[in-house]
Amino acid sequence: MASKIIICLSIASLIFVFSCERKSVSNEVEKERQMSNVSISELPLKIPIPENNLQSESKIELGRLLFFDPILSGNKDVACATCHHPSNGYAESRDISIGVNGEGFGGKRTFKNRNTIPFVKRNAHTVINTAFNGIGTSYKYDALEAPMFWDLRAKSLEEQALLPIKALEEMRGLQYSEAEILEVVLKRLQKIEKYNLLFAEVFPNEKEPINEINLSKAIASFERTLIGNNSRFDLYQRGDKNALSQGEIEGMKLFVKVGCIQCHNGPMFSDYKIHVLGVPDHPNLPEHDLGFENGNGFRTPTLRNLRFTFPFMHNGTKKSVKEILEFYEDISLGKSQNQRITINEIDSLARDLELRVKDFGPIINFLLSLNDDNFDQTIPKQVPSGLAVGGNIGL
Repeated sequence: MASKIIICLSIASLIFVFSCERKSVSNEVEKERQMSNVSISELPLKIPIPENNLQSESKIELGRLLFFDPILSGNKDVACATCHHPSNGYAESRDISIGVNGEGFGGKRTFKNRNTIPFVKRNAHTVINTAFNGIGTSYKYDALEAPMFWDLRAKSLEEQALLPIKALEEMRGLQYSEAEILEVVLKRLQKIEKYNLLFAEVFPNEKEPINEINLSKAIASFERTLIGNNSRFDLYQRGDKNALSQGEIEGMKLFVKVGCIQCHNGPMFSDYKIHVLGVPDHPNLPEHDLGFENGNGFRTPTLRNLRFTFPFMHNGTKKSVKEILEFYEDISLGKSQNQRITINEIDSLARDLELRVKDFGPIINFLLSLNDDNFDQTIPKQVPSGLAVGGNIGL
């Protein structure tokens, strides 16, 4: 009887082992299948332009002036360039931005005394290459459907251009309501002779060319020219096999092998999807940021030009690429860095990463090959309003 029990237990053990092996093999096959559906590739040399907002030199120049002119803000002290300055790669060397009622530049920017304006609760995305937002591994792309912001609340550069103007802590301030600020800004522009001439030149067939739609089109046209698509990685992908070192090539292979490519893929190294990661809350924000549709998720950012876009993640709590990799290693080991979000709530793609400390160096070396500082850094000497170029930044 005892021998029969032993035999049964042995058979059961073998079945369990074979079952686990089959499950492991099945998981590996599924992982390989998923990995085969994604890739990383170079950016196109041609910028995608929507048919309803064709480019022209005069429109681009008008957009540049508007981008640097604080006339667009409620208190006339914040421009788009305040938090997206070319010296910082059209991003900002701050964790979370200070818009209205701020002074100073980049990481040294602070609120003025007696401040009642909150921090901007998210890290400022770079504007570089946002002309390619949404482009995938197949290179299919619709500029009018391009995903914008950490929570995808806008589509296209045209739609996103006006939202910071309407946001209280970014550009609007307390003096005007969200419903009235755009009309206030348009009336200001209409009183400036230079803007009247420029808008009339760019939009010649309109009775009142200074309007909300044309304002967004001009800014978007300028932003589409901010391109960095000739990194060493791009050159390597286009056939220059000497553009990357052997160490960077090994890092690229590791980037794929450990699973980073699952979310950071395509020409922009982003799937532009929403993922829950459990990033630690920012100490200067009074409330937990619930992200996309209050589900704790944020869209995958690009990995291009990381040299200019630190600090990282949606709230800037990661100061270096090494800290990001440590964060993902924790997740892969079953640890959540945010006490409000359990490990099981974190995206399975992050939990399935096979990332370890020994991989950090090669992967970081590879990511540095995605930098391209050959983007337009032209700053107007003055803006039509006569206000400080770039806002109250002291430059």
